[in-house]
This record gives sequence, C-alpha cells and structure tokens, in this order.
Amino acid sequence: MKVLIIGESCKDVFHYGDTDRLCPEAPVPVFNSLESVENGGMAMNVFCNVEAMGAIPTLKTNPNWESIVKTRFVDKRTNHMFLRLDENDGGYGTANLTTVDFQAYDAVIVSDYNKGYLSEAMLEEISLAHPLTFLDTKKILGAWSIGYSFIKINNAEYKKSQYTITDKMRENLIITQGPKGCLYRDQLYTVPFVEVKDTSGAGDTFISGLCVKYLESGDASNAIRHANQCATEVVQKKGVAVV
Repeated sequence: MKVLIIGESCKDVFHYGDTDRLCPEAPVPVFNSLESVENGGMAMNVFCNVEAMGAIPTLKTNPNWESIVKTRFVDKRTNHMFLRLDENDGGYGTANLTTVDFQAYDAVIVSDYNKGYLSEAMLEEISLAHPLTFLDTKKILGAWSIGYSFIKINNAEYKKSQYTITDKMRENLIITQGPKGCLYRDQLYTVPFVEVKDTSGAGDTFISGLCVKYLESGDASNAIRHANQCATEVVQKKGVAVV
C-alpha cells in the first residue's frame, strides 16, 4: 500500500521537568528541564504513523520543516504544560505539486494545517487528481473540498464550517469528538474511557489509521473503528506519539 501525504511539517520538542519555586523577578515558575524529546510533527507525524502501520508512505512537505519548531515545557509528574514556544511559524512556504504523479499511489492524505502551504485551489486540485483522498484540514470547508473521499475535522472545526457544509460534503464528513469518539453519517462511533495524558498529534494518528485500514478492508465503518482505536492508544502516551 503506497500512500502519498501532503501538508506542512514541523519539529515538536517536549521539555519535561519540574518546578519548586517562583522566579524572583516575576510571579512565574522557574522550570527545571529534566528530559527532552523531539519528534517530527504535523504531516511528518502522519508519515511516521502510516509507516508504523505497515504502509509505504511518501511525504510532500516544506523542506525547512526542522527549522519550524514547536517547543512545550511540561511538568513531568502531572503533564501540565507551562508554556509553548513556536519558532518560524510563518515560514512554511508554498507547495509545488507540478511534478507529483498521483497515480503512483493507492491513496492520498492531505494534512492541511492552514499555514499557507496549500491553497484552496491546490486542495481542490488534489481531490480531483486521485479517486481515494483523505482530508484533515484547519480551513473552513467550502466548495473546494467536495471532491474528497473522506473529510476529517474535530468538533470545534465543525462549528466554524457548519454553515458552509453542503449535503454532498456531509456524506464524507467525519467529526471527531474527543472522548465521545466520532460521528460519521449520523452514527456515533464510541471509544472506551481511558486516562488521557496528551492529545497532541491524535488527529494525525486518526487520519493515518483511517486511510491504512480503509485500504486494507474497503469498509468505512471498519476503518473508522480502527482509527478510533489508534487515536485512543496515542492519547494515553506523553507528547506526539506514534501508534
């Protein structure tokens, strides 16, 4: 199974530590870093998850992704995040899709974080270039998204797009709802109750599991249940985790 992944990528850095005093110059905690973990984030996280699930991924992303860094400072004991620092967040550039051979792949995943790397026109072009496409987007949905086989958004994103969603789009829409599971064609796919340690990257894992399982089974319900299972697994881990 060959999967093409298109979208923005960054480097996620987690500093885990503790704090036992306040800064004398200001009423903020003094953070003592004990451990650091780095991962590829956003579309790169989708790539890693798809690969971990046994498919063969190819990633089309911004070449400078390692210079775009999202750093979290997290209490090691409670997993409480003190601060997130983003560096070079405006430097993703613009995708060039002219050399992409879409027919060389069994499916296409678009991981669109709405950072300017993919325009609505490009997204529409991708949806028309392949018969099996999976969209995970932070954009407000519009006519450009009608051609996608599956559109995955979370509940907050759905509220922003609810007035632009047509009946045709709604047929392909999967709305993830955190601990409740997800909604697809008026059916709620539930998930078991678990202790959630970190939701970072869970959406990336969901879209990865959805795509890989759909390629294996050809059944949307089966793929959604598997995607739920994968996302449930990673939220029980700290940081941006791979299934």
